[in-house]
Amino acid sequence: MGTVANRCATIAPSGIEIIVGLPHLARGALLARAIALQAPVLISANCLSRWRKADGWRDWTGWRTGTLASAADLASIDLDSAGYTMTVAYNGMPWSIDDYMALAASYPFRRVASADYCCEVQVAHDREEVRDRISRTIATNRECHARALDLGIRERFMPVLQGRTPDDYLRCLDKLDGLILPGTVVGIGSMCRRPIHGPEGLIAVVERLSRDFPIGARMHAFGVKGDALPYLAPFAHRVASIDSQAYGIAARQDAHRRGVRKTDFLVADHLERWYRQQCARTASPSRLLPEADEAVPPSPGPVDPWEDAITLARQQIRDLIESGDLDHDEITAGWVEAWAADLFNERREAA
Repeated sequence: MGTVANRCATIAPSGIEIIVGLPHLARGALLARAIALQAPVLISANCLSRWRKADGWRDWTGWRTGTLASAADLASIDLDSAGYTMTVAYNGMPWSIDDYMALAASYPFRRVASADYCCEVQVAHDREEVRDRISRTIATNRECHARALDLGIRERFMPVLQGRTPDDYLRCLDKLDGLILPGTVVGIGSMCRRPIHGPEGLIAVVERLSRDFPIGARMHAFGVKGDALPYLAPFAHRVASIDSQAYGIAARQDAHRRGVRKTDFLVADHLERWYRQQCARTASPSRLLPEADEAVPPSPGPVDPWEDAITLARQQIRDLIESGDLDHDEITAGWVEAWAADLFNERREAA
């Protein structure tokens, strides 16, 4: 099996690497299959977390780094900060940047993704929240990069861009320009629930970034489904890799349909089938989409003084977060309103 899998992994004329997202590193059928396939692997920091349940609440207590011994025979392993999962489950990261980067330095991961703030619509419900999360992502990238330098793992650090529109990602890229050197792989976040087509679709984002991407740097698109590969092929000179754990959903559906348990063996079979399918897709003919129309912003309505103060307060706070004068996790709704109240009163007194 290993020989066939290796040949499968190298028949990608588009050059886009397929990375398998693993939910855990426990010894068993799933890990063994990834090793046999010699597929590159990505794990979330959460799968290495140690938790303690007290008073009905789970408290994070550190890392289970001993589990990483199981990864020795993998072709490669990348580390992701679990931003989306932690936001949905815990409303934020339960560990600090120092905690996360200490984990990153504890094992020779091939790539270590920066901590970031995802911008999926399920998390960021409006434009202001998207802008807030982009600013926080800029700050966490800089903080993670500084820790990577301190820990001697700069060459493994993978900056991560966030946004909703193509211009959002471009702004994030501009702010992180000094962190991206030739040879750097840059993660593109908030992709897994994004359509391929449209002005805010996957291809629109990749195409826009491709025009201004630093020379020698390439992208990793997080959570991209395999049906996007033919559309990504024209950008293979810019897109280094994609990852997905979509096989896990297929395994769950299969188990439910057949009325059987979702065992590691069942999931491993789906992993192999999925991996081979994605490798085959990289050999499919490229497909081009017409250039996406620019999204048309809504016409501004009458300016409400209080809403205007809220907007200005959020922008000022974002500027301070990006400059490092405020921590990325300090901003709260109550703080924004208090800041806006000061601005509102200052304007009223000056009028």
